[in-house]
Amino acid sequence: MDFIPAVEYWQEEMLGKNIVEKIFSSHLEYGEMKAGEPIGLRIDEVYTQDATGTMTWLQFEAMCIDRVKVPLAVSYIDHNMIQSNFMNPDDHLFLQTAAASFGAWFSKPGNGICHQVNLERFARPGWIGLGTDSHTPTNGGMGMIAIGVGGLDAATVMAGNAFEVKMPRVVKVDLKGTLKRPYVSAMDIILELLRRLTVKGGVGKIFEYGGEGAFDLNVTERATITNMGAELGATTSVFPSDDKTRQFLKAQGREDHWTELLADDDASYDEVIEIDLDKLEPMIAQPHSPDAVVPIKELAGKKVDQVCIGSCTNSSYQAMRAVASVLRGNRVADAVNLHINPGSKQVYEMIASDGSLADMISAGARMLEASCGPCIGMGGSPATGQVSVRTYNRNFKGRSGNKEAFTYLASPVSAVAMAIKGEMMDPRELGVGIESYNEPDVYPIDNNLLIPPLDDTSTVAIIKGPNIKDVPVKEPVAEKIEAEVLLKLGDNITTDDIMPAGSAVLPFRSNIPAISEYVFFNVDETFSKRATEAKGKGGGVIVGADNYGQGSSREHAALAPMFLGVQAVITRSFARIHRSNLINFGILPMLFEDPADYDKVSQGDKLVIKDVKKNLEGDQRYEVTSGKQKFTVISDLNDREKEIITSGGLLSFARKMCSL
Repeated sequence: MDFIPAVEYWQEEMLGKNIVEKIFSSHLEYGEMKAGEPIGLRIDEVYTQDATGTMTWLQFEAMCIDRVKVPLAVSYIDHNMIQSNFMNPDDHLFLQTAAASFGAWFSKPGNGICHQVNLERFARPGWIGLGTDSHTPTNGGMGMIAIGVGGLDAATVMAGNAFEVKMPRVVKVDLKGTLKRPYVSAMDIILELLRRLTVKGGVGKIFEYGGEGAFDLNVTERATITNMGAELGATTSVFPSDDKTRQFLKAQGREDHWTELLADDDASYDEVIEIDLDKLEPMIAQPHSPDAVVPIKELAGKKVDQVCIGSCTNSSYQAMRAVASVLRGNRVADAVNLHINPGSKQVYEMIASDGSLADMISAGARMLEASCGPCIGMGGSPATGQVSVRTYNRNFKGRSGNKEAFTYLASPVSAVAMAIKGEMMDPRELGVGIESYNEPDVYPIDNNLLIPPLDDTSTVAIIKGPNIKDVPVKEPVAEKIEAEVLLKLGDNITTDDIMPAGSAVLPFRSNIPAISEYVFFNVDETFSKRATEAKGKGGGVIVGADNYGQGSSREHAALAPMFLGVQAVITRSFARIHRSNLINFGILPMLFEDPADYDKVSQGDKLVIKDVKKNLEGDQRYEVTSGKQKFTVISDLNDREKEIITSGGLLSFARKMCSL
């Protein structure tokens, strides 16, 4: 494979800097690296996946650019793999021809989950990468700053723009001791951090791992931890690049991409958190949030109906080998369905070659293809009322494909022990050893499902099936918003709540009119109809509480509400990616100046917000009236975000910039 040579900015003498500061300063285009201040960063890689990538490439096509302007772009197929009708195959064909036309790599269906494949073939220390998936931080296990973004942000960066983000606070997670005990794993580290900090604990922060325990972990173990840093609400997470990183890259045939990247001895941090790995025990997250974490032993004896092992969080060769070693000579309990999805074609080949696959099948596992699968409700749904233990990253209600199921999150070795026992148990009580693991000296490298960019794209035709519709564009912001409160919601509303995933919904991802019918479907089935009716009467407003929009990066959770006429979302606080997506599609993200004013608003109220443009350019304080009630909201937009909102969204703004 031909790769763009790494530019070793971080080799400059930068005393007293942590890893984040070293990488950011080497990529800084503008701004001051002061927490909370907007900075512009030069990006080395952008990658997309098919659930979000279809809109990303449609948006890129709508700009005046004929080829990507980042060093590396990759389009992956891993989410919508079920080909029950023409829609997913048509989108796959569109993505392949778009990648060929615009100069991107293309990872074909079956090659694996984007984060796992990217770790194997593309991620490298010291780079900054963006991905249209909230679990892009997986690549932080490689010593890379990897950030999940909305598709339109990715498209504008591929068009040659810097990526703008508020400088996060940097938190050091000091891992004391080591994981040298059976059945205690990297997944337990991140579950412990979620137990302590909650799903809001990482907002506005980057977690940088260090200490003895960090250097003891291999790359794929590190990637499990950085993957689930997304559940903390963190901007991203990163590990050092050391000899373990070099070993992994050498085994992948990419040793020339390695460079050492360590924090300076006198580096400073905004906060330090310590975790004693010698005292850590197997943990589990209870329904319906990744932070509802307790030691597994507290739930001992609870019946388990389904176990799912894999996803981008825990589908590496190491994870698969460990699971196979526990299953060898055992069998899945009669009442349990065990699903296993390896993370990549490479991992699948390896477990087929070393006998692990045979051990899994012999024990009674159902083997799935190398894709996201049940993690996003794409098959593998549990039955009504059933308990499903998964090694995935999210257990939001309904994400599994069944709102009436109960989903738990645990490590692969914990999950497989429960699959054998048929009930929850501390896996250390199973009495089965785990095979010792050494990182392979050489990974099998076969890129036959990875298509490189073309030098000459003049003869490439982009093929669009009948389900692919034009990208809708919002009108510029009005001087006055007079709209109905369509829905009032509580804390921690997820993008799964706003725009459900699953096999019934995701095939419409490139057809906004059709997918808009599912907005808030699992919360209120009447929402789309009511929003459509309100659209001709001034549109709608959504009211939320804290951490509105946590979870996935899917921009459809902003794009579809925009299509339905939503003008503003008023909350106490927003999740980072969703706030950006709202701005990108021209929806005003507003905050209650006094959080107690949340109680003054009810669903069905008619809100009037005057002088929107004037206040947007002023102090960003807006008086809201609702009958006899009055309260104040604010919009904390920076200058660029103001221009985007004023233009009607990022696509209109980007088109305007292209014409200059």
